[in-house]
Amino acid sequence: MSSTKSSDEFLSRRCMWVNGPVIVGAGPSGLAVGALLKQQGVPFIILERADCIASLWQKRTYDRLKLHLPKQFCELPGLSFPANYPEYPSKKQFIVYLENYAKSFGISPRFNEAVNEAEYDQTCGLWRVKTSKAEYICRRVVVATGENAEKLIPIIQGMDELARPVIHVSDYKSGEEFRHKKVLVVGCGNSGMEVSLDLCDHNAIPSLVVRDSVHVLPRDIMGKSIFGIAMFLMKWLPVWIVDKILLLLSWFVIGNIAKFGLKRPLAGPLELKNSKGKTPVLDIGTLDKIKSGEIKVVPGIKRFSEGKVELVNGLVLDVDAVILATGYLSNVPSWLKGRELFGEDGFPMKGFPNGWKGERGLYGVGFTRRGISGASMDAVRIAMDIARIWKEETKQQRQQQLIAS
Repeated sequence: MSSTKSSDEFLSRRCMWVNGPVIVGAGPSGLAVGALLKQQGVPFIILERADCIASLWQKRTYDRLKLHLPKQFCELPGLSFPANYPEYPSKKQFIVYLENYAKSFGISPRFNEAVNEAEYDQTCGLWRVKTSKAEYICRRVVVATGENAEKLIPIIQGMDELARPVIHVSDYKSGEEFRHKKVLVVGCGNSGMEVSLDLCDHNAIPSLVVRDSVHVLPRDIMGKSIFGIAMFLMKWLPVWIVDKILLLLSWFVIGNIAKFGLKRPLAGPLELKNSKGKTPVLDIGTLDKIKSGEIKVVPGIKRFSEGKVELVNGLVLDVDAVILATGYLSNVPSWLKGRELFGEDGFPMKGFPNGWKGERGLYGVGFTRRGISGASMDAVRIAMDIARIWKEETKQQRQQQLIAS
């Protein structure tokens, strides 16, 4: 039975040659590579498992989300944001920008086509990229599935016995459905902080689980983006000095946050970002709610029971719902065979800025842990490298054809 099924699947799957790279993923990273290849005249296809571009933004983000960095740091190569966009564009505005980006460069991904397997065939020296609909043969593969492909769901004792709604933050849209409910938010990154604020704005009663140390910085200081200030200072000063300046400025603006249960790491925010990929929280009002007591900061979870959570300090809380702001995982290990570029965690084994290119025509974009600006930098490198090689190969093929004729 299984043999017959395998044969049917093989026969129904088309085999297609791609005269250019196969790009896996139609998020901002994949679109950026595609746009730059278009400019170079290099053919390609983009395979996307969802039915739209930027599915993370369109389907798995909360309603109030805005870009955490100023728009000039979030532009893709070749197209600026509209002049009338605010400094921090909303989720809807960013999606419109991405749709216009794809339209401007004539990018048409193949939607609803998830890659099940991609493997380099040693025999023929080509990549075989398999989906449910086709098998694509190509010389190069660009992995653009990103850092946030799959939900990270922690294993917590008793969570199955909670008998209360437990959702990942990617399924959270608005605090409206949690009005007047006691909600436990697990995770104190930017998403956990902002969801806690949104819950407050909808008259919910949130408790925020802060298990580890965290850097919280004001998003703006005297009308200037703290990220922009950091980028300006980095032109002349080493990271450790810039970190000290940022923490000093933050202390003047938001004060000592340790007394509210938010302990800072020993490493500075930029040092931690560069070494561990851990992004500092940019505060947009959550701290005020914590200081006023509207958001209660609590330590790690020991176990859940029906309708309750026991914390590591012995405190027991009643909960009506749990939101897991526990992050995401790369899904690369589930479909990419071999370890030419990526490690077991689904991230390039070489750190930024050297993790964009592997062996045998394999590339990775959007894995820098430096947001859209990092992805754009890698996209430029990848497109230039592919275009150079593709043009050389095309020239050689034409010369061989002339000789043969």
